[in-house]
Amino acid sequence: MINDTAKQEIEWLYSTQFYGIKLGLDNVQRLLRELGLPAAGQRFIHVAGTNGKGSTCAFMHSILREAGINAGLFTSPHLIHFGERIRDAERMITPEEIAGGIRRLRERVAGWEPHPTFFELTLALALEWFAQRGNPWVVLETGLGGRLDATNAVTPAVSVITPIGWDHMDMLGDTLAKIAAEKAGIIKPGVPVVTMTQDAEVLDVIKRTAAEREAPLIIVETPWTGETGLAGPHQRWNASMAVAALRAAGFDFDAEVTRRGLREVQWPARFQKAGGCIIDGAHNIDAARVLAQTWREQFPNEKADIIFGAVAGKDTAAVLRELAPIAACWHFTGFESPRALTPEALREMWDGLGLEARAVTTHARVADALKTVNLEGRVLIAGSLYLAGEALALLENKAEAFEKSAQ
Repeated sequence: MINDTAKQEIEWLYSTQFYGIKLGLDNVQRLLRELGLPAAGQRFIHVAGTNGKGSTCAFMHSILREAGINAGLFTSPHLIHFGERIRDAERMITPEEIAGGIRRLRERVAGWEPHPTFFELTLALALEWFAQRGNPWVVLETGLGGRLDATNAVTPAVSVITPIGWDHMDMLGDTLAKIAAEKAGIIKPGVPVVTMTQDAEVLDVIKRTAAEREAPLIIVETPWTGETGLAGPHQRWNASMAVAALRAAGFDFDAEVTRRGLREVQWPARFQKAGGCIIDGAHNIDAARVLAQTWREQFPNEKADIIFGAVAGKDTAAVLRELAPIAACWHFTGFESPRALTPEALREMWDGLGLEARAVTTHARVADALKTVNLEGRVLIAGSLYLAGEALALLENKAEAFEKSAQ
């Protein structure tokens, strides 16, 4: 069990979420400079995009592990507890290590104006832990965007840009070209960049940015044809990008190492089977589209009882529209996030779409929704990674370990 002192330090870190999300590199560059981070000689693979970032990172990390390389992995958000964000091939960061790192950071930034954000502090904590662990490689996922994301303070050996679509338009721009420009901001002069075939408008931005920065560009044009540990046609594309990125980083693994890494990968809440349910963190239109496609691939001619929740600021109506063809009924639910839409708001949104009628019930809590559905049938939980994490904690009897987060 985590001790009270450690708990207080972690609670302080969560309290910094009230500073919000502030895009920009000045604060994080100062913080990393004062801490002497990243460690000398440590190499990074930096991943941005709208969808598939986490899965692509997980594929790369799994292959590196199978090759005997103890690489670090930094992702967000967590599903059940904070430690999931910072890990290597051997283990996650422990609560005691989190607390000790936070204590040092807290003393370092006392009186800073502007105060570092939750994500900036989390990145610094991660890089310090990776340095202490002596990880030779780190797979680094962006938080939001790319150009002004805190992770962009690191110069990688390879940059990876996964599929770009509509999300965070309030902060990244109201056209695909603007969003792509922010994501392509991770491209560094002379550093290879890997992407895949996608929207022509997006690809034009990536090509132009790579050319301007004389960064070699690798465009993946075919999906992985072998077995992967994650379901869905989109995951075969993510797997193919992961392989291309590792090759661009200079690795030349035995084919069986690569196959085993892609097959043995574990990445929760991506069409994950748990407790009689399928859990997927799909929360934007493109993710919902591939979720519906994967559902039809895995369960032909079967519809789902969908437990659905979402946070404010997303195009939730578009997500509902994409999932409607596979929905037998809706269970709209609240969940432990200050940004969660109310079940009543979701029901009103669904009614306003004017689509074919479905039975609808509303639930204040995820636990209530889970009690209502038939877990012997086909149940899908989707709409938000925060919802997915809470549901996973309940289904795996880890409710006491669940840590809610706004970021």
